[in-house]
Amino acid sequence: MGRVEVRYYSRTKAGNTRRIAEAIAEGAATKAVSIDDEPKLTEKADILFLGGAPYANIMAPELRQYAEELDPGMVGKIVLFTTSNWSRRTVLALKKIFKGKGIAVAEDYFYAHMLNIDGKIEAARQFGAENGV
Repeated sequence: MGRVEVRYYSRTKAGNTRRIAEAIAEGAATKAVSIDDEPKLTEKADILFLGGAPYANIMAPELRQYAEELDPGMVGKIVLFTTSNWSRRTVLALKKIFKGKGIAVAEDYFYAHMLNIDGKIEAARQFGAENGV
């Protein structure tokens, strides 16, 4: 397996997105890092799991900025995840940004409805294990 990174954006440090990111990271045998704490990749990632949630049905500006500033040479493939009560718009918007930059994006992504986070933790671990190779 190559280098795997997990990055996420959450307005609340103890929130649902962080919990899902940590479960994905556990499955992929790596750690989850908030883009607030470590905004740029310091080494090339063969696989980058990236996620966040929409706020008022709009992607967080911080996550959009991260996506737009991501150096295509620093990542092989991106695997997306989202937590939300509204929709999967964040995933669709991120796919569009990354495809426009020529970055490979996995077709499959992980979605956890915010009202069922506890029920999605094990599935998130499995998703990390299956897609982190």
